[in-house]
Amino acid sequence: MLIDSHVHLDAAEFAPDRDEVMRAARAAGVQGFVVPAVDRGSFAAVRALAAAHCDVCPALGIHPLYVMDAHEDDLERLDEHLARGEARAVGEIGLDHFVTDIDPARQLDFFVAQLRLARRHDLPVILHVRRAVDAVLKQLRRIGVRGGIAHAFNGSRQQAQMFIDLGFRLGFGGAMSFAGSSRIRELARTLPLSAIVLETDAPDMAPAWGQGERNLPANLARYAALLAELRGNSLEEVVGTTGRNVREVLGGWTPG
Repeated sequence: MLIDSHVHLDAAEFAPDRDEVMRAARAAGVQGFVVPAVDRGSFAAVRALAAAHCDVCPALGIHPLYVMDAHEDDLERLDEHLARGEARAVGEIGLDHFVTDIDPARQLDFFVAQLRLARRHDLPVILHVRRAVDAVLKQLRRIGVRGGIAHAFNGSRQQAQMFIDLGFRLGFGGAMSFAGSSRIRELARTLPLSAIVLETDAPDMAPAWGQGERNLPANLARYAALLAELRGNSLEEVVGTTGRNVREVLGGWTPG
């Protein structure tokens, strides 16, 4: 089962043709979409997508790049949604030390608070980690959660193993399509397939063949073929195993 483990179908970029984008992805073989919120304002749209489409899995959280506009009571609203069972994961949450105009202390406060919510509700987390791998790992060791997905993984082999040991799968997507992404391609080739999930992050993170264009969830099929080529696995094995990995992370969720 080919599942996009990270796609922002609620994004404004898809407003004009969202249904057609989803139809095209399904026609390409994508059978499930994990859609993480990025702020309180997107909670309703993500929940509505999941209510309207049985192949959409909702995650709710506050992205580190949105914490400057967030309020403390946003965490209370998130807690209420999670208590009602309105999400399969807490995300997209994490730390971003690449963007320098976001207060790192505020990022950390929101990240820690959301990890605690994930632990309270026994939910996995979907992580945004950019130039902050060690800082994220430190908090995951301190506040144990039920695993999750490290989205767009770009760390070392040693750091990858640390995430795996904590019950996480690692997200791979468009970065694999660039010949110059030697470290990411080597990780995709050598990590256990049981540790890998596929993602697009659409409409962002366009692949090599779509630079300057809106990324689309239909590209996931090409990512699966590329991963199979890099590893020397059959396409069927890559699709089956990565899809199973996503479902296991999400507590057995299966697209309807």
